[in-house]
Amino acid sequence: MIKTDCHLHSSFSSDSDTPMIDMIHAATDKGLDTICFTEHMDLQFPDKYDMDFIFEPEKYMKQLNELKNTFSNNIDILAGIETGLKPGLKNEYDSILSMHEWDYVIGSTHLVDDIDPYYSEYWEGYSEKTAINRYFECVYDNIQSCGNYDAVGHLDYILRYAPSKNKYFSYKESADIIDCILKKIIYEGKALEINTNGYRSGLSSPNPCSDIIKRYMELGGVLFTIGSDAHCTGHIAYGYNEAYNLLSSLGIKHYAVYKKRKPEIISLV
Repeated sequence: MIKTDCHLHSSFSSDSDTPMIDMIHAATDKGLDTICFTEHMDLQFPDKYDMDFIFEPEKYMKQLNELKNTFSNNIDILAGIETGLKPGLKNEYDSILSMHEWDYVIGSTHLVDDIDPYYSEYWEGYSEKTAINRYFECVYDNIQSCGNYDAVGHLDYILRYAPSKNKYFSYKESADIIDCILKKIIYEGKALEINTNGYRSGLSSPNPCSDIIKRYMELGGVLFTIGSDAHCTGHIAYGYNEAYNLLSSLGIKHYAVYKKRKPEIISLV
């Protein structure tokens, strides 16, 4: 019932070794009619992690356009990018985004004070509540400083790697800073991504959780995008049945697919 996956990574991303063509074949096999490759572009990612998270947009666009033409009768393939937001990078990202015709830009926070929460070092010396709240503070700082994006990616991404996952997480404990983020997104007309990797990461919800989605709606938010954050063929459209049921239960009847940086509204019904 959800026919698009607008958060996919291929071998152009440092944490995937799956060729674009394999991802496309898998997407068509699963009955999708639209996909978007949103490769990682995390400028100034710390050297200590030995992952550069940078790709060459020229090579990416060349291959994507060739495949787009080849599969034009089977599936719509869109050009996307996932930027790793960080204060001080606005001009560099603006330059990258101005040189090519992108369909969709995800703005994500993957680092907190130059530490990746994926690793246990982030959680050492802090209570889980404090560490989670600090992540949301960084998200707010990032969207304040880098505004050239279409949707905020996996807003509570931090919960994927929290020691207790989302077992003890409460929106209310971080409500002040989360509300600041949501109000900023809404004011600027940005979308909130529903990222189904939350289910695959052992959470009971997508990223963000239902309480944050409901709060976004209460504050007037209406734009949603949907993606699996797949890095291999087996994870494309992962958790889509659960996501559909959740969105339906919240009264969400539409989601958006961005083409040439403009949202096209798709019915969930």
